Amino acid sequence: MTTMYTASQLSTGNPPCLICETQNQADAVICETCYAPLALGQEAAAQERDPCMITVIGDSNVGKTVYLGMLLDMLSKRANEFDAVPKGAYSVNVPHTVISYLGARQFPPKTAMEVDSWLWAYYQVSPREDETRVYDLIMPDMAGEAIAAEVAAPRTFTVIRSLLEKSAGAIVLVDAALAGVGSPQPDFFALKLMTYLDGVIALGKRKRSPTPVAVVLSKADYCPECFDNPRAFAQTNLNRLWNICENRFENFEFFATSVVGSLGYGSDESDNVVPYPLHVAPHGILEPFEWVLSKL
Repeated sequence: MTTMYTASQLSTGNPPCLICETQNQADAVICETCYAPLALGQEAAAQERDPCMITVIGDSNVGKTVYLGMLLDMLSKRANEFDAVPKGAYSVNVPHTVISYLGARQFPPKTAMEVDSWLWAYYQVSPREDETRVYDLIMPDMAGEAIAAEVAAPRTFTVIRSLLEKSAGAIVLVDAALAGVGSPQPDFFALKLMTYLDGVIALGKRKRSPTPVAVVLSKADYCPECFDNPRAFAQTNLNRLWNICENRFENFEFFATSVVGSLGYGSDESDNVVPYPLHVAPHGILEPFEWVLSKL
């Protein structure tokens, strides 16, 4: 559960970190322990309610930055009748970066492993049909290499574990393109990731976690059969992941998503083959997010 901080607590000159609850110096900008922006705590206190954290995680090069940026941009444009307001100008950096790069027919650069380089987003989201339901969403754009390092050696990145411990739900991205051509890498990494997540939020050896987990099959434009039946695709191509979800999680669902409608290929300065997004056609971006909210 997220710790609630009042405005009076945060005005004492020694603001606690919303993620790891470390007390910091009065003039600190980022947490000295986990490097999360202390502005998150200030924004949370102003809302006078516990923020809802939904964490987007996945392997390196699975498309987390593009997915998160596209999701936040669509929410800010009232997609599917959601009202979304960024709390703090820094929250616009993720969608701004993603949309700018895609508009220039490029993919955004890889997220740096250094935590103090990550972009964070804090959005206040509510369905327009029921404005009393307000979700204060906090989502960082995390590096896949950092997630892999934390999974391999827990507590290597304090911010990742602390964030997952406080998360109301998770969106796990898995590379459907690799899985579709028979690579075991996405299945094994997803198995490790879900095992780690189970350890963080476990209620007991025999109890399955009620935390909603949306498994997103990214890059599904490479294997369109994902869209027809994501569950069947996962059972066939990601059987290890499917089994641990059934054994350890009460609320899980599989979704297929893609952002790019067509790709072109070229070479960079090192003569490496590089894909370029020629056409952006978001498909299945909002569905995982809506499902997680429906389970909270």
